[in-house]
Amino acid sequence: MRPLQGIKVVTFEHAIAAPFCTRQLADLGARVIKVERPGTGDFARNYDERVSGLASHFVWTNRSKESITLDVKQTQALDVVHRLLADADVFVQNLAPGATQRLGLDYASLCETYPRLIVCDISGYGLDGPFRDKKAYDLLIQSESGFLSISGSEGKPAKAGCSIADIAAGMYGYTNILAALIERGKTGRGQHIDVSMLESMVEWMSYPLYYSIDGQTPPRQAGASHATIFPYGPFPAGDGKTVMLGLQNEREWKSFCETVIQQPELATDERFSSNSRRVGKCDELTRIIVRAFATLTAAQVIERLEQASIANARMNDMHDVWDHEQLKARQRWTTVRTAAGEIPALYPPGQTATDEPRMDAVPALGENTDAILDELGFTASDIEAMRTAGAI
Repeated sequence: MRPLQGIKVVTFEHAIAAPFCTRQLADLGARVIKVERPGTGDFARNYDERVSGLASHFVWTNRSKESITLDVKQTQALDVVHRLLADADVFVQNLAPGATQRLGLDYASLCETYPRLIVCDISGYGLDGPFRDKKAYDLLIQSESGFLSISGSEGKPAKAGCSIADIAAGMYGYTNILAALIERGKTGRGQHIDVSMLESMVEWMSYPLYYSIDGQTPPRQAGASHATIFPYGPFPAGDGKTVMLGLQNEREWKSFCETVIQQPELATDERFSSNSRRVGKCDELTRIIVRAFATLTAAQVIERLEQASIANARMNDMHDVWDHEQLKARQRWTTVRTAAGEIPALYPPGQTATDEPRMDAVPALGENTDAILDELGFTASDIEAMRTAGAI
């Protein structure tokens, strides 16, 4: 018995934010029925062909779902949607602003007919306000939320290498839906959830926002280093590899000087006697650290950091992560089926002693159309007529 077993989710979704949200629900056992356009489907299916001909974004965010193709501008197809919603628990969508209103599938139109239905709208800027109709992609929201202003190096802003604005919105959609399901268990009524990518990212930006409050100087662009703590970031070792390390307090600074760079006199050097002073002298201190590491391999640096109880990490690339010994030791990899064969997949974070995560197939476009329509009571001739009309 998985936590969301018996919960039915209908979703009009594309790209990343809503699919990532609903995949979390599917992981917990919910039945997720993904409504896609006939012929093309979710455009994320065509982002690339890196996974045996399938798109990397799509296989990541769409396992354990069912795919039905419907042209919802046709009356027959819209009737199918309402049959799906009749016993659904959750409806999720991230279409263009106003699209569900034009179809009569917005919360205001649905709540009287389906009072137990939870409707979650995920959009770039929210369902109202002056930015409501602006197009919103992950990079644009990273920029609008201020994230780019503190990322990268001075004069060279850098986006996050993965779709963090989409992921943030998807996770807030997911957690709000879980809360709404709990509340419905108490009240018997569904509710409307309005999640915006901008608000999700600004929440994640709260530390630099507070750091800059009342017109104070924002955190500097510090590349992979910490903007306000030093030493904290990447440092080259003598073998050409990079070590990431982070100090948090004066006790660790003393240990770093004595054990790692083996220059104990620096622990009491007035130039570096507090974090603020080390930040102010970061260029000078960087040169000292780089010289100390120049005669050591990355493995030797990490060995000294471990001995000194200093937090550290390797600068892994994607190939290193696929082969990460910690993930292997904890048996975090499995496989899922796709139309192109089995692919590796990471179990969702968070283990329980009793519930095995759901790791079902990534659906081909429209793979479940006939089975779902048959379940809803449509005959074979009904289905063929809809296919002929282009409704499915």
